[in-house]
Order: sequence, then C-alpha cells, then structure tokens
Amino acid sequence: MLAKGQTVIQYMEQFAPKSIAVPDDRIGLQLGTLQKDIRNILVALDVTDEVVDEAIALDVDLIIAHHAIIFRALKSINTSTPMGKLYEKLIKHDIAVYISHTNLDIAEGGVNDWMADALGLRHTVPIEQTSTDSLFKLVTFVPASHVEGIRHAITAAGGGHIGDYSHCTFTSEGTGTFQPEEGSEPYIGTTGKLESVSEVRLETVVPSSLRNKIVQALIKSHPYDEVAYDLYPLADSGKVYGLGRVGKLDAPLSLAQFVDTVKQGLDVPIVRVTGDLKRTIKKAAVLGGSGSRYVNQALFKGADVIVTGDIDYHTAQDALMAGIAIIDPGHNTEKIMKSGLAEVIRKRLEADKYDTKVHASTINTEPFQFV
Repeated sequence: MLAKGQTVIQYMEQFAPKSIAVPDDRIGLQLGTLQKDIRNILVALDVTDEVVDEAIALDVDLIIAHHAIIFRALKSINTSTPMGKLYEKLIKHDIAVYISHTNLDIAEGGVNDWMADALGLRHTVPIEQTSTDSLFKLVTFVPASHVEGIRHAITAAGGGHIGDYSHCTFTSEGTGTFQPEEGSEPYIGTTGKLESVSEVRLETVVPSSLRNKIVQALIKSHPYDEVAYDLYPLADSGKVYGLGRVGKLDAPLSLAQFVDTVKQGLDVPIVRVTGDLKRTIKKAAVLGGSGSRYVNQALFKGADVIVTGDIDYHTAQDALMAGIAIIDPGHNTEKIMKSGLAEVIRKRLEADKYDTKVHASTINTEPFQFV
C-alpha cells in the first residue's frame, strides 16, 4: 500500500510543525499536488537541475527539500530562464516539491540537533528562543471501565508530558448527573430520566500544538455520544523552541582540535576560523545556514565558539574583539538533514506499513569549489 501525499506531509508537520517556523518563511507545498499516491520520496537540501534529474531517475513523486525554490510571489513562469526550466521539468514529470526550512531547523531532533549531535554537544538549549508551546489542562469525565483505554489514547496522542516525564495524568472519583433527551443515544441511562452515575475525573497536560489531535483521540475512545471535557489555559510555559543550539563538550578541547571535530562531524574539507587556535573550548554553539546575526546571542549564552556559515568580514572582526571564536564550515553543512530527515520519514512509513520508499539525495549542491 502506498502512502498518499497528504499522509507524508502529515508526518512531516508532526515532526516539524509549520507553526514553529519564523514569520514569512517560504515553507510548505511550493509546486505540484499532494492528491496522489507517493511511490518514492527524495529528501534534498536544494532543488537543482541535477537533483531533479536524480528524482526522475528514481521515479520520485515528491521532493522534500530544505531550501525553497520559490522565494517570492511569481508573476509569470518563463521557461526560457533557468528557474522556469526547472519548474517546467518538475511539472512535466509530476514531481511535487515541499519545503521544510526554519521549522525543520527549530524542530526537536531537527537540523540544529543533528548538527549539535555531530559535534558532540550535550545538554543543549536554543541560541535564540523563537516561541513556546503553551500548555492546557484537559479534564474529562468517564466511567471507570474506560479510564485506562482513554488514558492510553490521550497520552499516545501526545498528552501528559511534563519535563522528562511522560504519561502524567491524575484521576479522582465522583458522581456525574445527566438526563438524556429525545434523540440522544445514551451509553448509560434512559431517555427522559435523570441519571446519577459514578464517574472518574481524568486530567492531563496538553501542549497547544497537539490540542486538536488529543481532543480527537479523547472523543474517539470515549463511550459517551456527547463527551464532556474542559480545556484550561495554564500559566506554566511549555516546550521552548528556538534557532541554533548551545551545549557543553564532554571534555575540553583546543580550538584547533574542535576544528577537526567540525570537519569530521559535518563532513567538510575546509573551514574558516577566527580566534586563537590554542584557546580552550568547553561550550560551543552551532547554527545551520547563515548565522552572522546570532554570534552575540551565542556569546551571551556562554559559548566559547560558534559554528555557523556565511560569516561576513565585519562580524568576524567584532567576534574577535568580543572574545568568541567562529568556525565557518559553509552554508552547505545543512546537508546533514538529508539522511536525518529521510530516516525520520522512513520509520513513520514503515511503522504504518506503507510501501512508499524514501531516498536521501546523493547530489552535492555545494556551489563553491575549494582550490
């Protein structure tokens, strides 16, 4: 059985919700349709002419990429231009293109976590907080016979997470009263008669991003035809989302040693470095893509060095004076997302027993040569 395009994107948006992307980021479906069966998926950093040829050779129906192919509203598509030819080739071969950019950077277990793991960073926090997932208290009332089933349904849907603990719920016994009216189909009770029933109050914590999913799981698993539940906003902050990661190394390294770690971990032949190569690195920051504007935030978080791309001359000078080292391995290091995201999607498809195949692009889209 093949997965539909909408199913694949549902997996994507559960992993990297569009809601956590920075404002005005060009994400989502950019070309083609998801109203079709997906035989093969190609995960790519960039959508270039060579990547599209690779997709055609693999009989791909959907490309999931990190960098957008449409950055602003199109007034026309001129197929004599390089980008116009690219769009034409994609359309002729019925290949849809879906973009997951800053939401994939920010997502837990996404680009910046993959990069931090590759560099051996531990106990990481975002360089810059972008949002929080507000919390709600979900309260419902169920017969004792269904407590465990409903508890399982709402926690499996993502409810009940508090810090490093999962399946957090609370129950208390009480008495519910209700009178089924004409047209109702009561699980317990008789139409027109006031009922008094022993029930259990079940409550748990629900993140805003999963609220609808958890409520639907509750309704689906509840025996009553009319499900009573309450949602209360909580003052406690939920999960913090942000760009980049700052973390500690397992053991101190010299800047020169950490440069070798970066080259090996991010698979790059050469880097640009500012700072004394003999200085000690205990805490490091990493941010995929272009990170010039985040150097000061990394310094504020206590980082001895930041690993990020596209550093300009004046930012490097300012960092030298401020006392934070910079390692610039280039923007293309985000290629780590190809294997990482392909594995995430593959596991979801296999778990749901779909035959759709996932491929990580093998095309090198680094525009620079190192000579």
